[in-house]
Amino acid sequence: MWQLTEKKSTPVYQQIIEQIINYIQNGTLQPGDKLPAERKLADYYQVNRSTVVHALDELVSLGWVLRRQGSGTIVNEGNWGRSTTPRVDWRSLFTQEAHPKEPFLEKLQQLLNDPEAIDLYSGELPLSLIPDFRFPSYTWEELLLEERKQSPLGYRPLQQVICQRIETEQKIKVSSNQVLITSGAQQAMFLLLQVMLQSGDSVAIEDPSFLYSLPIFASAGIRLYGVEMDREGMRIDKLEQLILTKKIKLIILNPTFQNPTGSMMSNRRRNALIDLSRKYQLPIVEDEVFREMNFNEIPPSLKELAPHQVIHLGSLSKIFGSSIKIGWIVADQDLIQRLSEAKQMMDFSISVFPQVIAHTALTDSRFEHNQAVLVGTLKQLAQAFLKGAEAIADDWEVSEINGGIYVYLTWRHQHLTRKDWEIFLREKLLIAPAFLFSNDTMAMRVNYTRMTKQTRKQFFAKLQTISKELRRS
Repeated sequence: MWQLTEKKSTPVYQQIIEQIINYIQNGTLQPGDKLPAERKLADYYQVNRSTVVHALDELVSLGWVLRRQGSGTIVNEGNWGRSTTPRVDWRSLFTQEAHPKEPFLEKLQQLLNDPEAIDLYSGELPLSLIPDFRFPSYTWEELLLEERKQSPLGYRPLQQVICQRIETEQKIKVSSNQVLITSGAQQAMFLLLQVMLQSGDSVAIEDPSFLYSLPIFASAGIRLYGVEMDREGMRIDKLEQLILTKKIKLIILNPTFQNPTGSMMSNRRRNALIDLSRKYQLPIVEDEVFREMNFNEIPPSLKELAPHQVIHLGSLSKIFGSSIKIGWIVADQDLIQRLSEAKQMMDFSISVFPQVIAHTALTDSRFEHNQAVLVGTLKQLAQAFLKGAEAIADDWEVSEINGGIYVYLTWRHQHLTRKDWEIFLREKLLIAPAFLFSNDTMAMRVNYTRMTKQTRKQFFAKLQTISKELRRS
């Protein structure tokens, strides 16, 4: 295992780095695994100890391994601060994994098609809840005429509707040249990384956050750093420490019905975040895909509080499912123009067809009514879940549900390990453990909207059984 069999012109220390990263990416080395001592590695590789030390130092700085006093060198159990190393052999890019495999997710994916499994992992509404709307028939000629309404920023009628909705809901007046249509929120995020950052730059996100496991950051060579949260959202004091110590270039967060915790950033904390971003002249990317799923009045968006400081991301995929993969970026005109140019250079063109569907959905006369019905149904499902959760309250702390599709459950007892969460897979309860969003292993995200009356009863019965087993372990 610890040999360099292929002769390369690159320095030996770099070959060692690439081999160890490859072992981590393909699963040969697992999170928490201990590497051999430096002297043993030097013997295995038949090199000086200083060469091994150099390689390990680089791996530590790149975030792939950690050195702990008395424990030696271990594989990093999380993604915080991880970055890629430049690869001299470009051919290896076609044979190596772009992102380390997560064993838990691989097993979960296999269970998604099992009819006995209860899927509370998927981040979408069940089909039965997705609002219906009338879709007019189009001839091919009519679609070609709609194609002429496309601009480099997107389908103009859809842009105009988005502008109107933003003005109505968030009290922000934006023009079409400040809105770029994308193929979902993840493409929007990818474009922002390409235009605003360089490889090696650092980004602050919430801890925990769904962004933690997205491969787009590692692919772009961006280092992620998590900011601790409390009941009001991202802690500003912790964020300021990171800005000073890690040279943060961008802040990305999900302040309304945060994924995975479902929490809401308070109005006071939102203003404090804006003040801090102005102090250090740092842009904020606000991901607001759950905003329209609110049960009560919610605080102003960050974009409303600071129109020129905040880049706003929106999407229809949470309401209409991934079949309508349409998102948008709202920002100042100069940035939108740069993002549009990058989108064209990368050939990230979007067919007019899904944009026409999105426009039809948003302008349907029943849309507002259907959305109100959806929110009412979600509220009933949330209340039913919280009622059922009373049976497991001694073992799990359950977050409030004020909107969105997620609820967060935190284990109240002894420390859990990754292996403990295998019990859920055995019981065919498909949930999202906290280690998919952070280094934490003590909580889980549940999509409560995917539960019927029957599966909710099964879920809490199985959770009680699992909790007893966890307590015994």
